Amino acid sequence: MEADLKSLEEKISRLITLCASLREENGQLRGNLSQAQVAADGLKNKMLLASNKLEDLLTSMPNGLDGANAESLGLES
Repeated sequence: MEADLKSLEEKISRLITLCASLREENGQLRGNLSQAQVAADGLKNKMLLASNKLEDLLTSMPNGLDGANAESLGLES
């Protein structure tokens, strides 16, 4: 009986240690995720700005694009 209680106590102690370790790791992962989301949002904004600039450049170009050039730019459906 005494040995069983000692074994149970050790298992509970290991479980508590593991739980604390996982809680710490979870906090770190949440921080990493938050940073990654901020970085992804920044990249999305940069892509949107670049897309808008390209759109502005294309609309300001002369309309003399022939079919081959328009197709190579992905402008022809």
